[in-house]
Amino acid sequence: MEKLLISGGKKLRGSVRVSGAKNAALPIMASTILGHGTHKLRRVPNLRDVFTMGRLLEHLGAEFSLSDSTALINTEDIKGHEAPYDLVRTMRASVLVLGPLLARHGRARVSLPGGCAIGARPINLHLLGLQKMGALISLDKGYVNARTRRLRGANICFDIPTVTGTENLMMAATLAKGLTRLENAAREPEVIDLANALISAGARIEGAGESIIEIEGVKELNSLDYDIIPDRIEAGTFMAAAGITGGEIVMEGVNTEHIAAVVAKLQETGIKFQESEKGLVVRGPQHLRASDVKTMPYPGFPTDMQAQFMALMSVAEGTSVISETIFENRFMHVAELRRMGADINIEGSIATVKGVKSLKGAPVMATDLRASASLVVAALAARGETLIDRIYHLDRGYESIENKLRSLGARIERQKG
Repeated sequence: MEKLLISGGKKLRGSVRVSGAKNAALPIMASTILGHGTHKLRRVPNLRDVFTMGRLLEHLGAEFSLSDSTALINTEDIKGHEAPYDLVRTMRASVLVLGPLLARHGRARVSLPGGCAIGARPINLHLLGLQKMGALISLDKGYVNARTRRLRGANICFDIPTVTGTENLMMAATLAKGLTRLENAAREPEVIDLANALISAGARIEGAGESIIEIEGVKELNSLDYDIIPDRIEAGTFMAAAGITGGEIVMEGVNTEHIAAVVAKLQETGIKFQESEKGLVVRGPQHLRASDVKTMPYPGFPTDMQAQFMALMSVAEGTSVISETIFENRFMHVAELRRMGADINIEGSIATVKGVKSLKGAPVMATDLRASASLVVAALAARGETLIDRIYHLDRGYESIENKLRSLGARIERQKG
């Protein structure tokens, strides 16, 4: 099993380009099921999850290739309708083929999803919405079985905003008969990007990025030719890395509008930002200041940045309070940060972090994708060497992270076995 060895204490300096957003690429890849022909997607990150989605599309009958961040997907001969457990178990986003398969074929059999163990994340809101659109749904031996002659438009109100639920139903509605209205919809940039991609293929969608989205179904969609948005969580992670090391980096290709809440919170800690011709300049302070944060649905502070922010606060002056409101099991990185000398106390969904003067390198284990990123951020500032095990989690969401960090001066290497 591969590991990362990081020798901390080096200030990051240089330029880094933000990759395309994994959480935008995956639903857009799933959406290619809706249209015939060859789809061309640019700025697709070279990640394990992307290739898992590619293999799933191939299993359904598509052709998939990825080269130089450009994915070509031919969905002309898609005839399959089953997403098997062996593919779905490693990636929750696999459930996003449910809506498109049902809309195109009138039937789908999809294994209940897996992915990072950060909470239950049920898909009941997906299923309730599809039932309102006329689908007959049953659960059998860990699979969702769905059938319909043709989906029809419906008014659907989510109990809570759900990103994948909004995306799944929005895709299904593009080929449904009549108007579908999604209320209390997720507003994330990745939802907007999916809507824009579908619109470019002929879908009729209004309101993406707002709490109410309306989709007027059409008979067919064209193939896609589309550029994926930059990854706001990768951008935020590198901002935290620059801040914790007191470095100065230039981030190319970042969209600051997508991470306004992250930038605002990092500014409270003393990190400075400046727009330049080359990109966004991020400067870490000599001493970080403690700051409180509460994770919220977009446009609030993203849960996917909570672990990295906690690593940052572990060496800030003062005490910070971090409240996790999205997932019930997203403090698994705390035990590993404590191994590095962090002073963190957990009570329910609230973490109290008392900043220490410095962290110490130690052998640690990644438990999920963003926990992995927090350990990398912490290790970059720690005294001595940190060996991070189970980095396959990291490879699910960060493209060539050790190469990018090494280009900024970090002492980091990947070890086999």
